[in-house]
Amino acid sequence: MTAGWALDHPDLAPELLALAAVRSLGPRAADWAAWHRAAYPAATPDGLARLATRRFVRLAGAGGAVATLAGLFAPVVELTAVLWAQANLVLHLAAAYGRDPADSERAVELLVLTRVRPDAQSARAALDAAERTRAERAATGRGSAGQATAGAPQAARAVWRLAAPLTGRPGGWLGVRVASRLLPGAAVLTVAAGDSAAAERLA
Repeated sequence: MTAGWALDHPDLAPELLALAAVRSLGPRAADWAAWHRAAYPAATPDGLARLATRRFVRLAGAGGAVATLAGLFAPVVELTAVLWAQANLVLHLAAAYGRDPADSERAVELLVLTRVRPDAQSARAALDAAERTRAERAATGRGSAGQATAGAPQAARAVWRLAAPLTGRPGGWLGVRVASRLLPGAAVLTVAAGDSAAAERLA
C-alpha cells in the first residue's frame, strides 16, 4: 500500500517510505536490541552500536556489489539496498541507545541523517503531510488520478532526494562503468566500498 501512496504523491515518497521503514523495521530493531541485552547483560550501548554499525556497513557494501550485476537496473537496485541498510542502521542505533525504534520520531531522524531533509522541523512538517495524505487515501480507498498523471516533476525531485546517500560518489554510475572497462571487477569493489563508506559516515 505504501507503493500506491508514493505513486499518487511522488513528492512525498521519501517521507512515506521513512514512515513505512519505521513501522516495519523498527520492531525488529527493538527485538534485536532486547535479545542482545538479554544474551550479553554486560553489553553497553556503545558496544551494541558498534555491532549494529559493522553489520549494516557490511550489508550496504554487499548490496552495492550485488547491484553491479543488475545491468541497466543497477542504480535502482543499489538505491534500494542502500536505503534498506541505512534505515536499518539508524533504527538499530536508536535501539542500542534505548530509544524506541518504532516511534515516529525515528522517521524524522532518518530523513535528516540521510540528508533527505535539511532539519527536523522541515522533516516533521513533511511527515505530517505524508500522514494526512495516507489517511485521506485510506478513507477514500483510492488516490487521485490527476496527481498521478501530473506528478512527473515531483517524482523526479523525490528520486533525487532519495538518492542523496549516493550522490557523494565521484562520477556516479558513469564513473563506475568506465572503471569496470579499464579494470574488470573494479565496479564491484568501487560500489561496495562507496556504499560501505556512506553507511559508515551515517553511523
